[in-house]
Amino acid sequence: MKKMFNLSAFIGGLFLSSISFSSAFGVELVIGEEQVKPGIVFIFEGAVKDTISPKKMHLAENETHVHIEARANWAATDIPEGTPPNGFVAYLHINAKITNEVTGMSTFIDLLPHVNLIDNFHYARNIALPGKISDLYSVEFNILPPASSEVGLHKDWVSKYGRRLTRTWSFQYKNVDFEEIAKASRN
Repeated sequence: MKKMFNLSAFIGGLFLSSISFSSAFGVELVIGEEQVKPGIVFIFEGAVKDTISPKKMHLAENETHVHIEARANWAATDIPEGTPPNGFVAYLHINAKITNEVTGMSTFIDLLPHVNLIDNFHYARNIALPGKISDLYSVEFNILPPASSEVGLHKDWVSKYGRRLTRTWSFQYKNVDFEEIAKASRN
């Protein structure tokens, strides 16, 4: 069983970040949490680097600073009828732009569907930070709904929610400190 302890920093009314200490794998940096219509919860994290298969599609663990994650799940309540509470929201297209606040250099990455024994299904990628691990970063997450050719929408869904799963969303977070998570190891 995974035990979690969360610490959040609020300074001058500004949410800086949250570190989750896990008994399973050390730490995860919660960058931000958002809830959008129709009841989707996003949790954006910097997780401990890992070896991901297939290896030809993912940055090697020894070349990685951080495993960037976006968990996309239905909320526990106030969700579309027939939706599994807390279930994974599939077919989204999520990308992240990580910008070094010291140098202005940035990296852009598409997050792909992943599965593990801690978070189950989520979107993620291993990345090398565009600068020192001790620098502060801005992180922008962009969520695009599936294309109309990727998911069939039944009449009842279209009648209540329209011709898409959700709309396009963008969330930006500043002053993200990846140093602790970049130094952590799953071993």
